[in-house]
Amino acid sequence: MIYKLAIIFSILFILIILKLVREEKLDEKYSILWLFTGLIILIVSIFPNILIALAQLCGVYYPPALLFLLAIIVLGTCIIHVSVVITKQNKMIVRLNQEIGILKEKEEKVEENEKLK
Repeated sequence: MIYKLAIIFSILFILIILKLVREEKLDEKYSILWLFTGLIILIVSIFPNILIALAQLCGVYYPPALLFLLAIIVLGTCIIHVSVVITKQNKMIVRLNQEIGILKEKEEKVEENEKLK
């Protein structure tokens, strides 16, 4: 029963990601990671022996623990990536605000010079 729920969840997850991309609420470059994650969940749900084999290969005695470890690694990577993107955007916003301030100052000087003439 749990595998059926996991299959349904992974299919719904993939469909939601595709819907967000279609509505342009999620960029394609970010959707690839989420689609890949949904596909892995779907594959592991359909073939649970893959997770058991990977756990044995890695020396993990409880296969779901390996799944949680992989999920933590993927989410940690996503968080770092999002932090990098936010940092870059913040720097761009500061630069744009500075440029707008400089342009407004130049505009005010030009208007002031025109009034004096």
